Amino acid sequence: MKVSVTTTKFDLTEGDLKQMCQLGVDCVDFGTGSSFPGVKEQGYPDLDELLKMKRRVRSFGLDINRVTLPDLSKKFMNNEDGSEVELENSVKAVKVFGEAGITIVRQRFEGDTFNYMTKSYQARQRGGAIARGESLGFNKEEYETPTLEEHEKWWSRFRDAYAELVPVCEDYGVRIGMHPSDSPNHDTPFGGLGYRRIIDEFPSSNVGYVYCVGTRAEEGGSPLVLNEINHYGRKDRLFLVHFRNVRGTLPTAGAFEEALLDDGDMNMFKILLELRKVGYKGCLNPDHVPMMEGDNPDLNGNWAHSNIGWSYGSVGFAYSIGYIKALLAALVEFEG
Repeated sequence: MKVSVTTTKFDLTEGDLKQMCQLGVDCVDFGTGSSFPGVKEQGYPDLDELLKMKRRVRSFGLDINRVTLPDLSKKFMNNEDGSEVELENSVKAVKVFGEAGITIVRQRFEGDTFNYMTKSYQARQRGGAIARGESLGFNKEEYETPTLEEHEKWWSRFRDAYAELVPVCEDYGVRIGMHPSDSPNHDTPFGGLGYRRIIDEFPSSNVGYVYCVGTRAEEGGSPLVLNEINHYGRKDRLFLVHFRNVRGTLPTAGAFEEALLDDGDMNMFKILLELRKVGYKGCLNPDHVPMMEGDNPDLNGNWAHSNIGWSYGSVGFAYSIGYIKALLAALVEFEG
């Protein structure tokens, strides 16, 4: 297993790459589809610019692990006129990434989360570290979730997209991984039941998961995570693992808080043992890192209290990377 970090930007500085190299990071995951040169101009990434970045990343002993396709918006999910160009651009992006030798992509779909169901808050933890909290109880606003008919309509558009993307992924040697709905509120498309439905409907070996340990723990804690790793791992459908710890679950506490890797409800070494047991050889990515003293966090409106991507000089990321590398070293000794 290796270590990757997510960046929400494309233009990594020499300082970024030096620090990644010094910390022992193996790979970079590009988490924002619109960040690639060419997407804003032509709708999909420019191959030449992508290859330049790949060479630059490799010059520091790193590699590109996972990338993100251009988003499929509400317009596409509602099947509005002219929206098919979005899917066409995603298909073209798969071809570009395949030609560049990048083998894991993720497609984002508008409407796979229901953030209006929870109230986001700033959780203060050990020594005043700041983390993302989400609560069902603190939200006093009325809301409606989609009906069964609306849900099936959404899934119909998901199937339309994957029906176009999956054959191209197969042709270009690219695996397409899906992140679970974050947060996993009731009836979200990629909660526990919908997440399994992806490989039921698209049984191709190129279809699998960006499996987020923390997000799935928010739905059912450590037992659910271990069971899903065993289930998906035996099928060789785990393409990337987001190695995140949390406190609490939505069904039990009505809330959860993201936590440092050694300070949540899960024993992350047990997660690592289960991944090794099913033969996982991909990257472990410490995403959504709590903010520590001295951090320069990467924040946005959706994740106001969570350090979602790599930033130069991030104490939280440095701590998490070191913790994962120590677990990996311990795993070797544990197995003899």
